[in-house]
Amino acid sequence: MENIFGSVHYNAIGPYLKEQFGCRVAKLALDGGFTCPNRDGSKGIGGCTFCSGDGSGRFTGTPAQQLTLLKPKWPDAKFIAYFQNFTGTYAPVGKLRSLWEEALALPGCIGLAVATRPDCLPEDVLDLLEEFNEKTFLWVELGLQTANEKTAESFNRCYKNADFEEAMGNLSARGIKSVIHLILGLPGEDREQVLASAAYVSSFRPFGVKLHMLHVMEGTAMGEQYKNAPFPLLSQEEYVSLVVDILERLPQDVTVHRVTGDAPREDLIAPLWTGHKKAVLRAIQQEFKARNSFQGMISG
Repeated sequence: MENIFGSVHYNAIGPYLKEQFGCRVAKLALDGGFTCPNRDGSKGIGGCTFCSGDGSGRFTGTPAQQLTLLKPKWPDAKFIAYFQNFTGTYAPVGKLRSLWEEALALPGCIGLAVATRPDCLPEDVLDLLEEFNEKTFLWVELGLQTANEKTAESFNRCYKNADFEEAMGNLSARGIKSVIHLILGLPGEDREQVLASAAYVSSFRPFGVKLHMLHVMEGTAMGEQYKNAPFPLLSQEEYVSLVVDILERLPQDVTVHRVTGDAPREDLIAPLWTGHKKAVLRAIQQEFKARNSFQGMISG
């Protein structure tokens, strides 16, 4: 196997989309006005313990707000409308259709990305996703975070791996692309457990994956837990090594949508090194170079 990704070393989504559409493609992070079944009592209350009050959507906004931010930066870019925060399919199909049609009508919008939970994909929503998948570039993001059900229970995920497996089967059967989220550094998880989660995700051959370090945030249940009884967190060096370990084992056709994440610095309790995104990205590239490595190098 050879490194087909050049100096990037992995199948980054940016170059992939540029090749597909012939230009830069950015994401418009949109707030669709959703909530979550893990907040309204239908599955749980309070949400996942690491999730902020805005449903991990601090950087979302209206289409007009997001276009105002991104157009000056990338005037020639096309856009994917990304319904990011809370649970983006947790609504009647009439509301979903209206939101998605409105988003796709935006100038330069060439696709749709919907972040949701695997237990929020009933048949009528899957039908609607399949309909939109036939007329635009679309993917569905699922926040698995870990395949370790003991860890998932500890942070109040409120769904089982069986729900994820059913959702992946349903999306695959309809030809709908999936992107899976994993959080590295969850309390109590060691390297082997994280690699086991990554192997579990790889076994489904999703369209893409997202990796990021756990952010311990103000205003979250986990933030209060950490203040009262701090638990070990990965150092930047440990995190970088683990990211490269995962990508080395990830099939080369799986796109990589994120290798580190953003958190509002004013709300970030720990680890503070995650606030320096460019430094983390540089360190990941340096680790690949030091290993003379690349995505898929040791994948089975």
